[in-house]
Amino acid sequence: MVKIKTLLGYLNKLQNCSLPIIGDIMLDQYSFGEVERISPEAPVPVVHIKEDKYLLGGAGNVARNLKHLGANPILFSVIGKDKAGEKIKEILAAEKIEAYLVESDKRPTTIKTRIMAQNQQMLRIDREESHHLDTTERKKLLDFLDKKINSNYLLLSDYGKGCICPSLLKKLTNFSLIVDPKEKNYPFYRDFYLLTPNKKEAEQATGLRIEDEKSLIQNGLKLKEKFRLKNLVITLGPKGMAVFPESGEIFLLPTFAQKVFDVTGAGDTVIATITLGLASGLDLLTAALIANFAAGIVVAEIGTATASKEKLAQHIEKLGEINFTQIYP
Repeated sequence: MVKIKTLLGYLNKLQNCSLPIIGDIMLDQYSFGEVERISPEAPVPVVHIKEDKYLLGGAGNVARNLKHLGANPILFSVIGKDKAGEKIKEILAAEKIEAYLVESDKRPTTIKTRIMAQNQQMLRIDREESHHLDTTERKKLLDFLDKKINSNYLLLSDYGKGCICPSLLKKLTNFSLIVDPKEKNYPFYRDFYLLTPNKKEAEQATGLRIEDEKSLIQNGLKLKEKFRLKNLVITLGPKGMAVFPESGEIFLLPTFAQKVFDVTGAGDTVIATITLGLASGLDLLTAALIANFAAGIVVAEIGTATASKEKLAQHIEKLGEINFTQIYP
């Protein structure tokens, strides 16, 4: 159990750290409209679009979360030489996020378009290329990294779009890598400081279903051993998250979400908040508790949302005492 006053004290310890993020950036487009009839051409709803909204997705959303928590994110990624890439640069400038982007003429900027009506997602359209970076693109990205990184912790936001690749990982072994994983790149993951898979990604990595506390423990211990991880956090959706610190204990944290409208980007919020907590001197369990509150805030909003320190304090104060369970040993 943690008292509210204690956790608020930890929240105030979050510092204005400079934290680098490498990964797949994308443009999230939300087209909001209304459904008033079914199409005469096929049994599908006709959505009358009223508004378009553009947000940073992927690694860009991790950077945005860090910025809104008071940190100084430094983003490294790849975009296409296209209108979507220009839109991403425009949003980054408006958010005052420092970014070093390789502009490729061989791959388009990743765009995810979500058609929304009556507060529900009707359809998602993805435009992307997911092959690994070519030699020129990778060299430009590494040149940026060599000149601009001055941090022990390094976030990898892997959405499987090609930015995170084996040759890049080999150049980053001197950092404490904190990784939001993607199934296709599991063969290249080894010796990370922290991995933050969701339940499905953890099951894919080990081949073990998570159905109860016993199988959760087995899955996490196998994951840590298989990939030689120092620490592990498995997010469990409505069941909260499981924390596997280097010390060997395992903790189960309940969800702190009061409403769930949209889980888009919740993993970005978790990895951003945990990393900032660790960089500010908090232990993994405390950082994960704060991240769990942050995730509870963003899933109550439609679209890739963020949690500021002010929102976090308000959310924490509503709940009274905070209970969690040590489930191992």
